[in-house]
Amino acid sequence: MTEAVEYDVVVLGGGPAGENIVDRTRAAGLSTALVESELIGGECSYWACIPSKALLRPALARADARRIPGLAAAVEGPLDREAVFAHRDYWTGDWKDDGQVDWLDSIGAHVYRGHGRLYGNRKVAVSSPEGEHHVLSARHAVVVATGSRAVLPDLPGLTGARPWTSREATSARHVPPRLLIVGGSVVAAEMATAWQALGSQVTVLVRGERLLPRMEPFAGELVAEALREAGAVVRTGVAVEAVVRDGSTGPVTVVLEGGETLEGDELLMATGRAPRTEDIGLETVGLKPGDWIEVDDSLRSTAHDWLYAVGDVNHRALLTHQGKYQARIAGAAIAARAAGAAEPAGAADRWGAHHATADTAALPQVVFTDPEATAVGPTLADAERAGHRVRAVDYDLSKVSGAGLYADGYRGQARMLVDLDRGVLLGATFVGPGAAELLHAATIAVAGEVPVDRLWHAVPSFPTMSEIWLRLLEAHRDAEQASTT
Repeated sequence: MTEAVEYDVVVLGGGPAGENIVDRTRAAGLSTALVESELIGGECSYWACIPSKALLRPALARADARRIPGLAAAVEGPLDREAVFAHRDYWTGDWKDDGQVDWLDSIGAHVYRGHGRLYGNRKVAVSSPEGEHHVLSARHAVVVATGSRAVLPDLPGLTGARPWTSREATSARHVPPRLLIVGGSVVAAEMATAWQALGSQVTVLVRGERLLPRMEPFAGELVAEALREAGAVVRTGVAVEAVVRDGSTGPVTVVLEGGETLEGDELLMATGRAPRTEDIGLETVGLKPGDWIEVDDSLRSTAHDWLYAVGDVNHRALLTHQGKYQARIAGAAIAARAAGAAEPAGAADRWGAHHATADTAALPQVVFTDPEATAVGPTLADAERAGHRVRAVDYDLSKVSGAGLYADGYRGQARMLVDLDRGVLLGATFVGPGAAELLHAATIAVAGEVPVDRLWHAVPSFPTMSEIWLRLLEAHRDAEQASTT
């Protein structure tokens, strides 16, 4: 190996979390190198959040328009597929990362293209596509931000069937006449929504009881109901035992438990994620290749005081916005420790600058289906399992004037979880068209631990869907009064 080039911080992985670490450490005056083997911007920018939302936006806008008197007749035709794909390609930069690289150059970061592996304590070895080799040494921190990859189950015939994963589903340039989707996750629900709207006949095969099993039960039920109304088939409680595909372009057949077969033109496997740590040199620092990296609340490894892990790779919260949040927290902690603090100020504070509390206490998520499914904090079942004394307050979102004005025949549901011992909001779920815009208010209330009594003074504007807050508070008040009589 060549002589090591020294930096204050070396970041392994150039997705959103990695980019945010670079941004924060450079802002603190630390020299920083970034190593990436694919496109700077990572999974989210090219194969996940950005392209999937570009595919979904026309589908959701058309669905909303079809519910508005005076507009519905104007949007009865099919989506312009080529225009949708062109819009998707624009937002991915046609899978080129020149703009991201220019930004890194502008803040003085050093980019190394190639495969990076830990090379013992505080070192990263890089092999470039051109055959060059570099060793980077970190004075203060090495940050692993290599993200996650799609997992394919061990099914007979699956490998040869060339299944789609989330990458192929978001980057495909043709609309399969029949699309089979295996899984009940966010990827399964969103891609079912997008491809059904683009003209595929979609069949979703869910092993469990419902779609979106990590959310409140009514979320998956409402999304499944809407998919069926759009023409998709959603089947729950079914298991795939094998996959058969003959030739390079022929149909694909899935064999279900019990012997039933279903045929499609493409097969999307939306069956989970695994950390991209199988070949990054974890064994050179005493960790197991292929494992998630365990960290504390400042995102520092529990095994080494110089090693950090942000984003999907630590398994705290597999969401882009949480990875970026973790990067901001970790960047602040690295900078404070580099400045000589034995422990960053505020580290003992649950909501301090170096403590990623939102990962567990105020985790927000939006599923961009029709209807949108959004949540922050735990579900009722999760809260009860954690030992909280909690009240679930439910309200039909369609009964709010703003929802009725938003769309004819509006269907939705809201739930607020109140921590009865502390008198604060513990979590909230909103499902319905346009519901994503309700979520951040709930996130602020949960993260800020705002007393429910104070929320009475946050007056929602009329007539907006935000009036759901008033209705939830009224229902909570009525339940309180009933419990004391």
